[in-house]
Amino acid sequence: MQDCSPRAIVEADVDAIAHNFHLAQQAAPDCRIIAVVKANAYGHGLEQVVRRLDVEHPAFFGVANAAEARQVQAAGCSTRPFLLGPNPPTERAEIAASGWGFTISSIEEADHFASLAADAQRVLPVHLAVDTGMGREGFLPIELSEALAHLQGLPSLRVDGVMSHMPVADEDEVFSRAQAELFEQCVREVALHAKPRYVHLAASAGLLRYKIPCANTVRPGLMLYGIAPVHCAWGKQLRPTLRLRAAVTLVRSLPAGHSISYGCCYVAPHSLRVATIGIGYADGWRRHLSGKRAHALIRGQLCPLLGRVTMDQVMADVSAAPGVQAGDMAELIGPSLSVEQLAMQANTIPWDILTGLGPRLTRVSCSFS
Repeated sequence: MQDCSPRAIVEADVDAIAHNFHLAQQAAPDCRIIAVVKANAYGHGLEQVVRRLDVEHPAFFGVANAAEARQVQAAGCSTRPFLLGPNPPTERAEIAASGWGFTISSIEEADHFASLAADAQRVLPVHLAVDTGMGREGFLPIELSEALAHLQGLPSLRVDGVMSHMPVADEDEVFSRAQAELFEQCVREVALHAKPRYVHLAASAGLLRYKIPCANTVRPGLMLYGIAPVHCAWGKQLRPTLRLRAAVTLVRSLPAGHSISYGCCYVAPHSLRVATIGIGYADGWRRHLSGKRAHALIRGQLCPLLGRVTMDQVMADVSAAPGVQAGDMAELIGPSLSVEQLAMQANTIPWDILTGLGPRLTRVSCSFS
């Protein structure tokens, strides 16, 4: 049977991702890099991204769960996965046996991991999570003394890192600076009991906007994928990393007064040439983009999308793009159609757009230069 070309593809420029990795190193020159590749490397295709970044020797690859850690491991990388958040009891035995990096946020987690390590006659390095304002994970600062005393009674665990997370690094400087000071106090307290090799607070916005003297590690995510979450000089040097394209499947002429898509929300004001494009909200092309003046780039022409986004298809007005035919590729994200602009149109954030790109989309590596 003949292989069929995919209707819609995500093209990732992995060399551009490596370029952005080096910019993160330059922006935080005294820090190791935990390259965040969770959520399928922000929609870019985890395997191809980690294989390219592995040669840049990050400290870890940041992932969300054991399944993602397995993907990193299966890609043959020498860089270890690091699980960024709390881990349910069902995943802990695998994590303990794997050599992956992980955090602890509670005494219950610590005791469980310690028991698993003792059974295997191993000492597990752990990162101690401290909640300095995110409210999502970690020991509260007032709980830290008790937690450290408890950990001293668990010889099968070794505190190898201290971490926290900034909730408003891109919005609130006063809060963020106060949070950095609180984190530094927590790090000093930990240092009375342990010698952590990794101290990390900042993700992309934090590392681009703040200098955190006590930290020696950073966790860039969004900036690796060409988008700066804050306005800064570094942002101008980031390279775009993703293009989303989908095939035109049909081109027709529709008369004035003809409705287009569900709800009949769009009615042709005059005769139009309309292209049907093989992508929809099941692929991650947001339904919230319906009626928001989104465009597709077809044969070099920006073509307005019409009507509601459907599960598998969208329609575009190609009246101003002569010669469009079935089989042409429509670009929906790329150098002329930025993720940031698309996120604004959908009333969401770039992270949501990128990580929502679905599994039906074929991922390929390419170069935009």
